Amino acid sequence: MAEAYKSTRNPSRGPLRDAPDASGGGTAVQGRELRAQGRKTMAKLLDAGVQVFGERGFHAARVDDIVRAARASHGTFYLYFCSKEDLLRALAVQCSEQIEALATTLGDIGPDEPGWRELRRFLDEFLSTYSLYGPVIRAWMEDHVDDRQVNRLGVGAFTAIATALGQRMHAAGAPGGDAPVASLMALLERFAYFRASRPLGFDDEVTLDTLTSVLHRGFFGAPVLANYP
Repeated sequence: MAEAYKSTRNPSRGPLRDAPDASGGGTAVQGRELRAQGRKTMAKLLDAGVQVFGERGFHAARVDDIVRAARASHGTFYLYFCSKEDLLRALAVQCSEQIEALATTLGDIGPDEPGWRELRRFLDEFLSTYSLYGPVIRAWMEDHVDDRQVNRLGVGAFTAIATALGQRMHAAGAPGGDAPVASLMALLERFAYFRASRPLGFDDEVTLDTLTSVLHRGFFGAPVLANYP
């Protein structure tokens, strides 16, 4: 199932979450305790990495491009990361942690309006995270970098989302086994891919309502009730 997960960049990318400590950086900072300014600088480099990977692609991106986007020096870059591959690995860790944490927030999804609204909330968070880390997800899911750790993180993160959806689906008594979950997860990921890769020209709220209804009905065969989309 995880082999179906691929992605790309999103033009509406926002700033990344500040790296919390040295463990959120590259090999060069492992074992070092960073002060507030160091964490801020590392976060700027991580954000610049996502920007440059999105604009140029991972293979074409250079450390020169990243430090220019971050308004930093090469010396500063190498205080935190050994290479652009090292920076990608740090981003992959950050992204996978956020996706796996998101998976734990999914509440009950029943065949009623509260279930629909909980699914909508979850999908909104998932799409936002997917968009934010689009270039990172693209690099690991489309084999742009031959790094088993990065690839393993990607598979683990999306498996966590699929597992959470499957557990909630089965707990609510939705029919079927693992196949419906795999199919619905593939549909969700492909939609996230197209939404992140190009402007669709659709209203975001209407699009989210529609996606939620499609997945909700896919879970339960539930009719679209009059008081929610």
